[in-house]
Amino acid sequence: MRSNILDKAFSQIDRDAFEPFVHKNILVTGATGLVGSLLVKAFSYANEAYGASVTIYAVVRNKTKAVSVLDGYLSNEINLVKQDLSKTLTAELPKIDYIVHAAAITQSKIMVQRPVEVIKTSLVSTQELLRLAQADSAKMLYISSMEYYGTLPKDTLATEDKLGYIDLSSARSCYPESKRMCECMCNAYAQQFGVDVCSARLAQTFGAGVLEGENRAFMQFLRSALANENITLKTSGLSETNYINSIDAIKAILTLLASGISGEAYNVVNEETHSTIRDVAQLVIDKFSNGTSRLVFDIDMKNTSGYAADVKLKLCAKKLETLGWSPQYGLIDSFKQLQCYLNEQQANG
Repeated sequence: MRSNILDKAFSQIDRDAFEPFVHKNILVTGATGLVGSLLVKAFSYANEAYGASVTIYAVVRNKTKAVSVLDGYLSNEINLVKQDLSKTLTAELPKIDYIVHAAAITQSKIMVQRPVEVIKTSLVSTQELLRLAQADSAKMLYISSMEYYGTLPKDTLATEDKLGYIDLSSARSCYPESKRMCECMCNAYAQQFGVDVCSARLAQTFGAGVLEGENRAFMQFLRSALANENITLKTSGLSETNYINSIDAIKAILTLLASGISGEAYNVVNEETHSTIRDVAQLVIDKFSNGTSRLVFDIDMKNTSGYAADVKLKLCAKKLETLGWSPQYGLIDSFKQLQCYLNEQQANG
């Protein structure tokens, strides 16, 4: 069912942000994931609200799941394309103007249990889409991650030119290392073949539009607080992380599709959200639990869940801001937005 909360959030995106894509064909991978599905829904909103006439080719593995995730936003301008991204691209497509490659395996348990699959899917899919971008002279945006940085020296501000340490003996390193390789591949295609491609290094993304079944820390924290239950951390909670509201992330993607410089990478983050996991958990307790929840620790010494190692990472957003983008929502606003969205979804059954 179409979301009033989500549409209200989309209405805060300036109409001009959609202007470069009017009457264009856009390919979006990972269209049943958070970022991909939000982008498809945002263009669907623009088509209805502004008559943008954007045609979307949403790449998915499971069309039944896609129909459920995109319920209320499907139209004749939204085309579902079934494709296994770990294999050669075989889908029949018209000439594509823009590509957003948002597909990735992001579940920590899979990173630990099936690291070869994570690497293969990342590399094969990115090269296939770069080949498509080359053939169609399309602009491409690769959705990377703040995990690209690994562990930087203490007090280092993570500007886009920095590169930290990643322990390649850890199976879970398949994810950040494959992000690095994919960015490298994008830059190689830009230099060797003139492909217009740039990368977006997203911080932890949440807010309106988070999908059913989401189990990352921010969702666990809010669920526990709203149920007046304790929040249990499986780590010390001392990792410093960074966040970006889901709608601010979509605004950033639109900005980079229109104005991102080929061969460049851009952090997508609200710098004011930088915090430790422990402090975020406490903030949620203080603001959403009516004073009844507590923070407790049950540390998983063997890390069977595949949590990333403690990192001290502070992302810098200045490069993206030079393109005219700025974040609108902070941590508390994002949690409030998420709470309203969850309430709406529960009310709609």
